[in-house]
Amino acid sequence: MSLTIHPVHGIPEISEGVDLGDLLGEICSAADFGLVDGDVLVVTQKIVSKAEGAIIAIDLDDPLSHKPVVEREAVRILRRRGDLIITETKHGFVCANAGVDLSNVARGHAALLPEDSDRSARRIRDSILGVQGISVGVIVSDTFGRPWRRGVTDVAIGCAGIAGVVDLRGTEDSLGRELMVTEVCVADELAAAADLVCGKAEGIPVALLRGVNSNWLRDGSVREEIVRDPSEDLFR
Repeated sequence: MSLTIHPVHGIPEISEGVDLGDLLGEICSAADFGLVDGDVLVVTQKIVSKAEGAIIAIDLDDPLSHKPVVEREAVRILRRRGDLIITETKHGFVCANAGVDLSNVARGHAALLPEDSDRSARRIRDSILGVQGISVGVIVSDTFGRPWRRGVTDVAIGCAGIAGVVDLRGTEDSLGRELMVTEVCVADELAAAADLVCGKAEGIPVALLRGVNSNWLRDGSVREEIVRDPSEDLFR
């Protein structure tokens, strides 16, 4: 597999009601790299939340005014340390501050996670297919920390037309040994790869990935494939 990653430039400030599929399909088709069947678009959560109206006003003069919003958006508080709250969201995500984010939104506002990011990804994919006639995969990404590791990385919080997890159990490694437990979270890996060209401060909210393994291009769901059921969790 030979993968190329293109940052998608020229995306304007997104407001509520914008059809992201229509907009991104038009911008990508007009770019030098174009848009073809089998491409995967990684779309950052922030512009999805803006398009879906998941932006709320907070007190500009109070740096902690978003904390009650965090508690409201969480279904469970797992840990507190200073101003940091580790939560479980209604989506099943375990993350800081229930995904409530102040970056890359207007001062005095905070962004919430989309209501259903798998559905958001399907809408973008279906819109591109309907208008452009091109079948793409779509990943909605967000930035998460990782337990026991420093730093953050982008992960998939929604996907459509692209696998969440590729199950390699029952196949053999390069030495002929049977893989017994290996399930690869390809949606997270693609989201993280896309962030290498989007960055955290460059203002590029979308990347196009070309050359993704065609076997991964199928119906996918973060909620159904990636989010671990609490009964399987050794730490909750």
